[in-house]
Amino acid sequence: MHGKGKAVCLAADIDTDLVIAGRYLRTKDRSLWGQHVFEDLDPKLAPRLKGSVIVAGKNFGCGSSREQAAIALHEAGVLAVVAPTFARIFFRNAINIGLPLIESNLNCIDGQIVSFDLSSGWVESGGKRRMVRALSPRMLDILKAGGLIEYWKGKR
Repeated sequence: MHGKGKAVCLAADIDTDLVIAGRYLRTKDRSLWGQHVFEDLDPKLAPRLKGSVIVAGKNFGCGSSREQAAIALHEAGVLAVVAPTFARIFFRNAINIGLPLIESNLNCIDGQIVSFDLSSGWVESGGKRRMVRALSPRMLDILKAGGLIEYWKGKR
């Protein structure tokens, strides 16, 4: 599981209410969530997310345990999220929908290329490669399958 994209820098303590505002949760149209991701933080941010790697501060995904937050990021085209720490429920929700999360403390420069390889356990930005905490083999399999549902379909 590897990839690369342009960095989008965010602060620490980004909660799920900032990822996708509650007013959009009345719809089941996931593409709408992707269009309105981070709207209350920065209304111009959503269009920049396709093909990006979010690099954030600690405690990304804190707040409510709504799985729509991870889905909204995935629908917006985010390739991965890098942060020193994640809220545990958000972490599992993201893995379950196929969104890679990387625990690392990167210095972020907006637009700089961030590369990662979760199978080998590294993330790279600005020419500096850092080893990252390894995901379990099952989590890697879930990500490779495109999420938990696809993973289990492949097990049939």
